[in-house]
Amino acid sequence: MLSINNLHAGYYGKVKVLHGISLHVPKAKVVTLIGSNGAGKTTTMRAISGMIKPTDGEITMGEGNAAKRIDAMDSHKIARLGLAHSPEGRRVFATMSVTDNLLLGAFPRLTWARPKGDIAADLERAIELFPRLKERRNQLAGTLSGGEQQMLAMARAIMLNPDLVLLDEPSMGLAPILVDEVFRIIERLKNEGVTMLLVEQFAAAALNVADYGYVLENGRVAIHGPAEQLKNDPSVKAAYLGASH
Repeated sequence: MLSINNLHAGYYGKVKVLHGISLHVPKAKVVTLIGSNGAGKTTTMRAISGMIKPTDGEITMGEGNAAKRIDAMDSHKIARLGLAHSPEGRRVFATMSVTDNLLLGAFPRLTWARPKGDIAADLERAIELFPRLKERRNQLAGTLSGGEQQMLAMARAIMLNPDLVLLDEPSMGLAPILVDEVFRIIERLKNEGVTMLLVEQFAAAALNVADYGYVLENGRVAIHGPAEQLKNDPSVKAAYLGASH
């Protein structure tokens, strides 16, 4: 579904952040990126979704003959191919209602850049999947709590009816009870066959829900393997799991 080969990326005027990482996200699987702050996790997500342009390497999305290189594409074109990004920091449209935020997630479908499908039914599904949003569907997004905004950002991504979802730090800044709820939702999406790449500060929780994991250190893949294997790896335990959720 998503393949990254020898990816190098950074930010204008700054040193490179990624130094040749490679990873693969199979269809209908959950893959997680874990690592310390500054390891390159969010930069990886931004490079995949077109928010920054890689300086070298390839990013390919799709299966078989339908696979396309996306590393030189703009973000809106990547979204049309079926990639949804729930970014770090939520970034909801504060002066718009919850419902309008969700409909913006379906914008490529409304413009026929992607198959339209039943948007009304998917809107109700999103509200049902994130029940905290149901009674707030007409409320301005900027008046929601942090946890509610995080759920709105995730629900907005799902409204694309995506082939692949990038979830960047979905539990950041949330109370423990809301962290548990976020991971229950991720588990449900996984059971529905949604393909996800997950960046998460709570490494243990991420590995519990993921099928496969990559550990980033200083912009490089230090170790990777099945999630269960990483959970039992002594070096991963010592560095990332001692105080994890």
